[in-house]
Amino acid sequence: MGVSEEATMARYLVLLHEDETAWAAASPDERAQAYADHDAFAAACARDGHEIVGGLELQRAATSLLVRRVDGATVVSDGPYAETVEQLGGYYVVSTSDVRGLASLVGTLLSTGTAELRPAVDD
Repeated sequence: MGVSEEATMARYLVLLHEDETAWAAASPDERAQAYADHDAFAAACARDGHEIVGGLELQRAATSLLVRRVDGATVVSDGPYAETVEQLGGYYVVSTSDVRGLASLVGTLLSTGTAELRPAVDD
């Protein structure tokens, strides 16, 4: 590709939402398979030109703190924010020029739940 034809790299936050009760009830073999799926995802990202530049597995949503402004005051309370079955369980930060290709790979991580890919604001 010529310089004018090169795809622009952009950073995306990949948010992984799943049912925490399913993870808590997972057998050791099911958990091992889930971690193997993440290893395979990382390898496929590298193979396909998506660079994982960060990410973490998160503690349960009940361990979170929420910070809000209410009538000009800062209010801190225990989480989670949403009263839904799915909670944010982890995330990746990925630099890619092919977000649709990345989305296809992210789909391989989901047994249930939802993933959200959101572009980051450029510096």
